[in-house]
Amino acid sequence: MKTQEYDLVVIGGGPAGMAAAISAHKQGVKNILIIERDKELGGILNQCIHNGFGLHHFKEELTGPEYSTRVATEVQTLQIKYLTDTMVLSFDQNKTVHAISPKHGYLEIPAKAIVLAMGCRERTRGAINIHGSRPAGVYTAGTAQRLINIDGYLPGKTVVILGSGDIGLIMARRMTLEGAKVVAVVELLPHSNGLTRNIVQCLDDYKIPLLLSHTVVRIHGQDRVTGVTIAKVNPELKPISDTEKYIPCDTLLLSVGLIPENEISRNAGVLIDAHTSGPVVGEYRQTNLPGVFACGNVLQVHDLVDFVSEEGAIAGTGVARFLQNKLKSNDDAVFEIIADDGIGYVVPQRVTPANLDDKFKVYMRVKNVYANKTINAYLGDKLLAKKKEPKFLPAEMVSFMINKEDLLAGSKSQIKIKVE
Repeated sequence: MKTQEYDLVVIGGGPAGMAAAISAHKQGVKNILIIERDKELGGILNQCIHNGFGLHHFKEELTGPEYSTRVATEVQTLQIKYLTDTMVLSFDQNKTVHAISPKHGYLEIPAKAIVLAMGCRERTRGAINIHGSRPAGVYTAGTAQRLINIDGYLPGKTVVILGSGDIGLIMARRMTLEGAKVVAVVELLPHSNGLTRNIVQCLDDYKIPLLLSHTVVRIHGQDRVTGVTIAKVNPELKPISDTEKYIPCDTLLLSVGLIPENEISRNAGVLIDAHTSGPVVGEYRQTNLPGVFACGNVLQVHDLVDFVSEEGAIAGTGVARFLQNKLKSNDDAVFEIIADDGIGYVVPQRVTPANLDDKFKVYMRVKNVYANKTINAYLGDKLLAKKKEPKFLPAEMVSFMINKEDLLAGSKSQIKIKVE
């Protein structure tokens, strides 16, 4: 079935997609459709029943469902259309979205603009090549979170968690509160991949040990996990054989990283950044395909949902400008933004000063832990912006503003961001 044409189709009804739709609507884009594959709007927030959301965006502390409900209520108040239980299969460079749903069957949805807001997925056991059999009891942390918080099942009684990402830390606390024993959180790197507040509130407060520079080298058990063998790792992150230790447990949770969901983006010809695994974008989150924008965890993995909403709003502004023919293409007087010494990635990767009213925000992550350092942005020899913190951590995103006037006054077209 071919539907009517929409000014904007948003793929993904999580916080990023809803924020983009709301932002675009408030700037004059009225004919909008949000497509969500789950049975209701909200995305991953619906299973995140812990608090800590909304401190920046709503200026109060909320749980995940409270945050998503507030945003979904605004979508409904603005009478923005949405389809739930609908899976997007692909979209093409003519911006026709192909989707299926049990209710409507196969759909072809023409659009003038598309926002990609599909979020990200967890890396699985297969992605990290742990030796051993394939018994029951091995879950990603997000799957365990859904089993407990949505379905009401406790996945196990004695738990080891591999990886110290935020979901893993939060699940260490959640499993403990539900009566399970979390033996240890095992982290390959010499530093945690989670926010400091989650280490304190989820591990320290419950006296759960965090074993840095360790990994799981083997899973034991036939029908069900009976234990895991862990070992220390050397500076090259290779296990040290004589440090192996067996830990009895019936469950292994994996919190070993998130991967932006960009299969349909790649198939459509969206240029992907090797460092973020998300699209290469400009200042309004425009991709290399005219009229296609990206925001949220499909673009870069965020720490806080507040910043996801902020980025969705930026993409919504970009859509409004594009539909009003106020957005120059990425090829017009572009400044490239480079992640230099000590910086893992930057977003956006390019900026067109002609599109800016005043200034724009650059997001980045450092590669390692740095104490008493400064992150500087240079245009040639000209210092554009800097950020000074007592400590920079890879787990915590950094951002600063760059002024349009400073770009126009420079003689180079490459902005380099580095730790010094």
